[in-house]
Amino acid sequence: MNYPSGVKVGAKVKKRQTNYTNRGMTLEEDINLTNEYYLNENLAIIHKKPTPVQIVNVNYPKRSAAVITEAYFKQASTTDYNGLYRNRYIDFEAKETKNLTSFPFSNIHEHQITHMQQIIDHGGISFFIIKFTQHDETFLLDSNLLIAAWNKQFKGERKSITYKYIADNGYLIPFKYTARIDYLPIVDKIYF
Repeated sequence: MNYPSGVKVGAKVKKRQTNYTNRGMTLEEDINLTNEYYLNENLAIIHKKPTPVQIVNVNYPKRSAAVITEAYFKQASTTDYNGLYRNRYIDFEAKETKNLTSFPFSNIHEHQITHMQQIIDHGGISFFIIKFTQHDETFLLDSNLLIAAWNKQFKGERKSITYKYIADNGYLIPFKYTARIDYLPIVDKIYF
C-alpha cells in the first residue's frame, strides 16, 4: 500500500543528503542583495571587491568546458566591500562565525587591519559586519574598536573578541526583506 508520502509500509527510507555547497556564503549573499537594493534606490554605490587571481593552468577538453586547474592569489586582498555613501568613502569587511561566545582573531589578517587603519586615517568610514550564526545575529562594529582589541592580541592579552563585547559596543543590524542587512541607518547614526 502506498501512503501519501509515497513510502510503503516497512520500506527503508532514504536519508536526504545534506548539501554543503556555498555554506557560509549567506552573509555575503545578503550583503550583495542589500547593496543591489541601495544601488537601485540610489542610496549608495557599494560593491564587493574582486579577489585578484593569477591563472596559471587551464584544461581545455573543449572550448565550452574549460577548467582552471591551477591559480594563485596575486596579492593579499584587503577588505570585502567598498564604495561611496553621502559623499564619503566606505570600506568594510564581512565575517561569519559559528563560535557562540567570541569572534576569533584568526579570521582577520594583519594586512586587513593595516588597510582599515589607513582608511580611517584618510577620513573614510571603516567597519566590520560580523554575523554570529549560532545566535542568528549580525552586528556592525566600528573598525576603531576592533583594531584596539586586535592590538591587545599582540600584547598577549587576547586571541578573540567576545560576543558580549561586540553585542555591547556594536550595533545589531535587523534582518529585513528588501535590504536584508540594512546597515546604512547604522552608518548614519555612527558617522554622520
